[in-house]
Amino acid sequence: MPLIELRYVSKYYQMGEETVKALDGASFSIYEGDYVGILGPSGSGKSTLMHLLGFLDSPSSGEILFDGRSVANISPNERASIRSEKIGFVFQSFNLLPRLTVLQNVLLPLSYSSHRPKNEVARAREALNAVGLAGRINHRPGQLSGGQRQRVAIARALINNPRMILADEPTGNLDSSTAETIIELFERLNAEENRTILLVTHDPKIAQRCRRRIEVLDGRIVGDTLTHRP
Repeated sequence: MPLIELRYVSKYYQMGEETVKALDGASFSIYEGDYVGILGPSGSGKSTLMHLLGFLDSPSSGEILFDGRSVANISPNERASIRSEKIGFVFQSFNLLPRLTVLQNVLLPLSYSSHRPKNEVARAREALNAVGLAGRINHRPGQLSGGQRQRVAIARALINNPRMILADEPTGNLDSSTAETIIELFERLNAEENRTILLVTHDPKIAQRCRRRIEVLDGRIVGDTLTHRP
């Protein structure tokens, strides 16, 4: 059974008298352990697609299923619980709180969880160790490089041991060398921990590094290709 499935999903926005189709009839399935690059130029609909996959928005038509259940039949509270406990988010702009330490930033998602573990600090340290930042736990974001801040964001996404990680242009604010380090980290998380990863990007070279590539153009899925493992 797919982890998440889209069935003819569309998303429309009303702009004055004009109806804009941000996503038009998308259908595909994501399975446990997939590593998928969602590729498309700016304005293609790939970010809209990510918001729908992360339950940050609802489709105008069509159906999204998570673990075989229609998301439309899941209550808003349970949807919020799925978001906080089963999906990890990584964004281009890092979204770290500058006044908090690295450790406190990584712990933040647990404050929204209905099942806070007793060993939460140990889990945060473990997540930071996984991204190579065990020695930076008391630093603040302003004391870190861009690549280090993105690794903190990835550790934060891992803290709840999510079923799926959604990464929206995670290398967009990084130089090529640092971006390579981040992509290698995603590859390792997928290969060694079987993490399900969906990586939104406009860069064909990054999408080609993923095990599967879904191409979006003008709101439509125009390609769904199995690629090679790095």
